[in-house]
Amino acid sequence: MNAAFFASWIEEIIRTVHVERDRLTRLDAAVGDADHGANLDRGFAAVAPVLAAKQPDTTGALLKQVGDTLIRNVGGASGPLYGMAFREMGKVLGDTPDVSVAELCTALRAGLAGIQKLGAAVEGDKTLVDALIPAIRALEQAVRDGVKQQEAIAAAAAAALAGAEATIPMLARKGRASYLGPRSVGHEDPGAASTALIFAALNTVATR
Repeated sequence: MNAAFFASWIEEIIRTVHVERDRLTRLDAAVGDADHGANLDRGFAAVAPVLAAKQPDTTGALLKQVGDTLIRNVGGASGPLYGMAFREMGKVLGDTPDVSVAELCTALRAGLAGIQKLGAAVEGDKTLVDALIPAIRALEQAVRDGVKQQEAIAAAAAAALAGAEATIPMLARKGRASYLGPRSVGHEDPGAASTALIFAALNTVATR
């Protein structure tokens, strides 16, 4: 996975988030400010012209640029959280020319650490980490099992989706949804849903 692969991933995220914008906003309307889809769509849409103007030639620089753009353009909590995740991933990957699945796992762990440093969320809090952590675990298991890259990424995407769906019966313990108490139960967390979309986009690019 080289810089061009990661650029394609970002382009697919931009497309997917735009398509799913209204669904993400509906999910957020149930437990939050009803702006998650609109905010993410605006943020990733802002990434497109930045990369078109001058696309970095290393994976690290590309992901850091994505993170910086998201932080500048996405409101609420999701901008800083996703922005931090991409920036931390970029720092870890640096100028690595061909990223292995194992190296992607390390980068994602760094992204997760950045998110948890900002939000202090853990599994079961009904946040995006409930999709991110299972996806990372699935990738790490795939590395241990020695499966092919495409199969590993497909497993991560499936785990992220399952993790997002698993937030439906959870009681929110972080963020605005936590203010709802028991009324937060029965709704999919919008952050977990958007994380699942990001891994679905990665899987789409990996299968091309």
